[in-house]
Amino acid sequence: MEQVPLVALVGAGPGDPDLLTLRAVELLHQADLVLYDQLVPPRLLEHAPQAEHLCVTQLPGCHPERYAAIHETMITAARAGKRVVRLKGGDPLIFGRGGEEGEILTAAGIPFEIVPGVTSGLGAAAYAGIPLTHRHHASAVAFITGHEDPTKESSSLDWATLGRFPGTLVFYMGLGHLDRILQALITHGMAPTTPGAVIHAATRPEQRVVEGPLDNLAARVLAAGLTSPSLVVIGSVVQLRPVLNWFEKRPLFGRRVLVTRPAHQAISFVRDLEHQGASVLTLPTVAVGPPADWTPVDHALARLRDYQWLVFTSVNGVHALLSRLRAGGRDLRALGHVRLAVIGPATADALRGYHLEPDLIPPEFCSESLAAVLKTQAREQRLLLARADRGRDLLREELATCAVVDQVAVYSQVDAVDAEAESLARLNRGEVDYLTLTSANIARALARAVSPDGHKAIRTGQTRIVTISPVTSAAVRELGWPVAGEARVYTLPGVLHALIDLNRMGPVRTRG
Repeated sequence: MEQVPLVALVGAGPGDPDLLTLRAVELLHQADLVLYDQLVPPRLLEHAPQAEHLCVTQLPGCHPERYAAIHETMITAARAGKRVVRLKGGDPLIFGRGGEEGEILTAAGIPFEIVPGVTSGLGAAAYAGIPLTHRHHASAVAFITGHEDPTKESSSLDWATLGRFPGTLVFYMGLGHLDRILQALITHGMAPTTPGAVIHAATRPEQRVVEGPLDNLAARVLAAGLTSPSLVVIGSVVQLRPVLNWFEKRPLFGRRVLVTRPAHQAISFVRDLEHQGASVLTLPTVAVGPPADWTPVDHALARLRDYQWLVFTSVNGVHALLSRLRAGGRDLRALGHVRLAVIGPATADALRGYHLEPDLIPPEFCSESLAAVLKTQAREQRLLLARADRGRDLLREELATCAVVDQVAVYSQVDAVDAEAESLARLNRGEVDYLTLTSANIARALARAVSPDGHKAIRTGQTRIVTISPVTSAAVRELGWPVAGEARVYTLPGVLHALIDLNRMGPVRTRG
């Protein structure tokens, strides 16, 4: 019987988490240990929540002495029966030492597989709008290490051939020797006017590209202050960048946006922002948990037959109440007689996840609109409101004027700001362009955690706030913070559209 691979040498791609392959995701789901490079996007580790995560920088030794520790870690874990994913930036077999690691595993008798990734040269060129081959410009491409100093006496590279290469040259890790690389190419026959580009932080919202002819490119890069990781592309194909530069034209490209929602509710919003080009920071500001006492909820569930309406004002309320119903040994049949009202489309979708269709969604996704509609449809009936343990009491108060209303807290919200979080430190340093706030509770919790410098950055508009609704905006203004943008539709897509509109109205400051 063929041995099952215990180690997978997996390419993580050039930086954009969405460029990970399906096979890589599958292996991460199965992994017991993920041994990853420092430049691997942290979000990729979310595909392996069950695994131990170990960055190679945590191993003893310094580069390159650390390689022995990497090999030993893989072999020891595999021999213990663990499934190991060695997650490497770019592609394992293109300047990734995957070949060397495969040789070591073979010598140790450890079965392995290799999963290719999008190598940095391909990713950087595509996201910079530079085709590496083009029938009018280049029919060949060469990937070259930029680590080697072209002025040393003995070189493994044929600079005379590279100077006459009839296509595109891509230098990996070449920033430290950029001036000498360019001079060597010119010395060996390449025209000084040949176009070149240096691409920093390729495929990420921080991407920066500096272009210029060979005889001036190094000076331009120095003036722009580009740092590693950067990759160099040389050839006439660089001329096509103005036409094909798609990534940097995304509406929020390079803008730093802070998302303050609870972690489990932020994922889709974060990805929507990233797809618009934003550099997203997360700072969960409140945490959702069980109520302090389930007794009122259990009593209400025991009397479901007494209610004509069940009203949900949040996704969390849907999950909490229906989970408690199930925990009590009952299922959706207990709701067969009751009508369901929700505050907006996200809450409606949460219900649909349980195969329940809401009977009522108000025209505006707020308590005021929900109360107005229910007043006409639930007059003199009995309603159960499932909500958080803190927040506005408007809905109960309004409905109590015409109906019998019972309100239960099915979940709690507590402040959960990590005082040591890097995202909070960046907010306090004024390094956030846009701050998104989706509830009054979140705004107040954040205000309690922000430093005086952070408050100043917000008050002066250095960091601009976008809210989900007029209610949230009112709470923000009570804190002394200005509101720069507000969603017209009170949903997360509405917040995203407000962000895009605000960014189009005027640029924020430029960071160095």
